[in-house]
Amino acid sequence: MTASLAEPPVLYSAGPFGPADRRTARLGGADSGAIPMGRSLQRHMRRYELMMVLRADLPEDRLQSTIERVIRAVAGAGGQIVKVSPWGRRRLAYEIGHQREGSYHIIVFEADPAFVGELERSLLISEEVLRHLVTRLERPARARRVATEAAEEELAPPSDEPEVPEGEHIDESESEAAPAAIERD
Repeated sequence: MTASLAEPPVLYSAGPFGPADRRTARLGGADSGAIPMGRSLQRHMRRYELMMVLRADLPEDRLQSTIERVIRAVAGAGGQIVKVSPWGRRRLAYEIGHQREGSYHIIVFEADPAFVGELERSLLISEEVLRHLVTRLERPARARRVATEAAEEELAPPSDEPEVPEGEHIDESESEAAPAAIERD
């Protein structure tokens, strides 16, 4: 068999019912069993959110260098930083490594899924990071703009004021009047 210069070389593999037909393999049929050689498979970039709890007793320059190291790692792997949001110092729910407070930071980035494992491994080794969590953010194609606006609202540091639920609000005077409305015989 001679391959023309215009066609990429093709590796023929056996299909589930025997060897693939060379003629349909050259045409690139779906059932051909041929694997095109020389073509690069394009990696799919996904959006992730990284929440890090850093030690609160670290100086500010060391905190910034830790965040910059993560940003450089994402950019070095071909990823893109979408947003960096510092939440500040907060009291931890329980003591972690003799620390009662932590400095919270959220980084939203787009990267190759294979890179996330490498990033988590480097964060586990780091002494500055108390805890971290990487989650994949879902982005529907038609609602990307709405999702980015919602992500900006979600990334804002939580306020200390209690939230008032929307919808029906029962006034305390109404709840006291309800038992009086029941008639007893």
